Order: sequence, then C-alpha cells, then structure tokens
Amino acid sequence: MSDFSMLHANLQSGIKSRSMGVKLIVVCGLAVLMIIPALFVGSLVEDRTKRAADVVKEISGHVGGQQTFLGPVLAIPYNVPAQSPLESAKHSMYLVFPKRASAALKIATEERRRSLFKVPVFQADLKLDGTFDLTGVPTAAPQNAEFDWKRAEVVVGVSDARGALADAILTTDGKTTTLVPAEIAQNIYIGADQSSQLKLVLFGARVEGIATPNAHFDVASTLRFSGAQRIAVLAYGKTTHLVAQGDWPSPGFDGGFLPVTRSVSSNGFTAEWSVPFIARGVRAEGQGDSITGLDTTALGVSFIEVADPYQSVNRSFKYLPLFLGLVFLSYFVFEATTGKRVHPAQYILVGIAQIIFYLLLLSLAERIGFSFGFLVAGAATVILLSTNAAWIFSSRSQGIRALAIFTPLYVLIYLLLRLEDNALLVGAIASFLAVAATMYFTRRIDWYGSRLVKAAPENPAAPLV
Repeated sequence: MSDFSMLHANLQSGIKSRSMGVKLIVVCGLAVLMIIPALFVGSLVEDRTKRAADVVKEISGHVGGQQTFLGPVLAIPYNVPAQSPLESAKHSMYLVFPKRASAALKIATEERRRSLFKVPVFQADLKLDGTFDLTGVPTAAPQNAEFDWKRAEVVVGVSDARGALADAILTTDGKTTTLVPAEIAQNIYIGADQSSQLKLVLFGARVEGIATPNAHFDVASTLRFSGAQRIAVLAYGKTTHLVAQGDWPSPGFDGGFLPVTRSVSSNGFTAEWSVPFIARGVRAEGQGDSITGLDTTALGVSFIEVADPYQSVNRSFKYLPLFLGLVFLSYFVFEATTGKRVHPAQYILVGIAQIIFYLLLLSLAERIGFSFGFLVAGAATVILLSTNAAWIFSSRSQGIRALAIFTPLYVLIYLLLRLEDNALLVGAIASFLAVAATMYFTRRIDWYGSRLVKAAPENPAAPLV
C-alpha cells in the first residue's frame, strides 16, 4: 500500500473516530429532546388520574364517602348567666365521654364501576356501646354554669348522614329509642386546626331520669351505614376497645392508633384496637367547644386497591428519562461495535416507540390491570426495538443481541416499580453497570483520531502519488 493510501486510510479513521464522539453528544442531546413529547404523555396520565378521582368523588357522594363515627357521648346543656348588663348569657353543651367504650364493626364491601373506573364501597353494621360513670361530673364546668339535666342527651356522630341505610337505635336501661337529630346541637366540629376540622352530624335521644349527677348506666347504639374508601371510629371512651371484621382482602390500617392485633387473608380481615385513657390524650369531659385532639384518635380502615393502575403508571413514567437514555446508549454501542451508521432520525423513532409504550401501558392497565398491561406493552415494545435493530444493522444476530439486552431492561423497569424502598439502589446500580458496559465496548474507539498524527511523519519526503 502506498504512503498516500495509508495517509488516506488514517485520515478516514480519524474523521470516523471524531464523528463517533460528536455522534455520542448528538445521541445524548436527542435523549434530552425526547423529554418534550414525553411531557404530553405525562399530561395525559395526569388527566386520566384526575378523571378517576372525579369518578371516585361522584360515587362516594352517593354512598356517603369516607365515614367517621363518634360513639355514644353524654351531652348536657348548660347556661352561664350574664354577669353584667353589657354581657349576654352563654348557652352551650357539656360533653362527658363514657368510662369504657366497646365497639364492633362488620363490613361488607363491593366495587362500583363507572366506565373504566372502579371505587370500593362498603356497608357497615356498627355496634357502639358505652359505660358511663358520672361520679363527680362536672369537673371542668365554666364558673356559674347551670346544668339542665332534664334535657341531657346521649348523642352519636357521623361525618356524612347521607350514608344511613337504617334508623339508628339507642338502648338505655332496657329501653330502645330511635335516634333523631340532636336537640342540643346539630353539628360538632372537632380538631385543633380550624382549616382541617372534622364536622360530625349529631343524632341523639333523651335520657331523662337516667343521666343524673353521680349516676352509673350503660348505653348501646346500633347503626347501619354505607360509605366509600374508608371507615373510622373515634376513640370515644376514656378507654376504647374496637373490633373490626370485613371481607376486603387488602385493607390499610390508619389513623391515630394501629391495631394491636390483625389478621389479613384473601377472604378478608380482622383487626382489634385497644386505646387506654393515657394514650388517648383527650380529657374525659369538658365544654363542647373546647374538646380538641379527638380527631387524632381515629381508628381507621382504608379499602386500598392493591394495584392502582394510575399510581403505578405515574411511578413508571418517572423512570422514562433513565430508560430512554439506556436504550439510546445501547443503540450507540451497536453502532460503535458494528461500524454501521445510525441516522439521528432512527434514534428519534426509537424514542417515539418508548413513549408509545407508556400510552399502551396506560390504556391496557385501565382494562386488564397494571401487571398484565405492562407484560403486553413491554413485550410488544421489546420485540419492536429488537426487530428495528435487525433492520438497521441488516443482521439477525444484532436483533437477537438487542432482544437479549432490552428484555432485562424492561424487566428492570417492572422490578423498580415493585421494589419501592430499594428502587433507588437498584436503579443506581443498573445505571452504573450500563455506563461501565458502554465504556468497555467502546474502549477501542480512537475518539481523537491520534493514529493520524503518528502515521503522517513516517516518510515526509515520500511522493504523494
């Protein structure tokens, strides 16, 4: 080979090496550029999520929504006479919580559907009992207060009365009474923060002749209510014991206290709470407008969708930049190791295919669930990307190579969504290994074209022809 031919070959090698360096920068820029159309897909995911939330709100409004209950509490009206002509008399109620509270919930659930969306709703039978000890009551009355014991009521509270499926019954001293809207107060607000106070509708029954100073008596109330997504009972006694049974296979226990025992299976759940007075943090009696902190004592059960498709798709969408970059990087390695050039337009098509994967995932997850939707959408996308690699590089072996790389990559996406707490660690390790593999397979590329510099001065006097 002549010196001119060697010089020409070295020149071409240098230009090619330098162009590969520029190409890597272009590929990185294209990966960042593909985030723009991805934002439109993200807005579509948010829109479907909002639509699902609207359906939940609509269905919940018909059945009572998230329900919170206050057990039997004694409400005694009182007056504080005016102390001067410039003042007016004060009329309010005094609340006395039972010494011991015992509650039982039996919950039956079902899923209500509206188009593609579904909402867990429930019907609950509640038995809320209380044992009252009025010895020494009142101990926190305002000065000069005059109590009207004849108008005292035992009241129960509920956050949304529209969910009532039957009349609420109160039994005291062997007598059964139907609860009606309380006379002393129709509503009560509990909570220290006014912006997030919980409003309860009160129903009551007179207990004239039973509720007297220093009296002891038991009450039992029976309610049947519907609701959606969550049910909770406030710790309405100085000490409170609650047992809840239901048929929902994936309950979430929340509120101020967690169950002391629980049992969850595919057939349902059983949970038991026990809240002593010292843990409740709310005094045993006091003025109705001064009882604070009771909202933090809720003993709640939430009916959770194990695989919420919108939440899962949202989480997977957060990994789009990472895996868009990894797929682009894989194609660049194929290009660098095969010597076959890939046009930037072909990189853009690869990026569009990955974005469409999320559209497929969203549409399928709404119908067949996230796991099966991911399997179908992921398999279709991996086959397309692998086939595309075979087409671009005119080699079936490169298509098989791409299949062997992209399949674990999409499996990794799914694992990251399921690992939750360890997702960051696994994602970081996978990214590190991907960059290390790229460094290894591109180690022989002469990014600066330095061979050209070494080859040119070998025989500077040699003729060019």
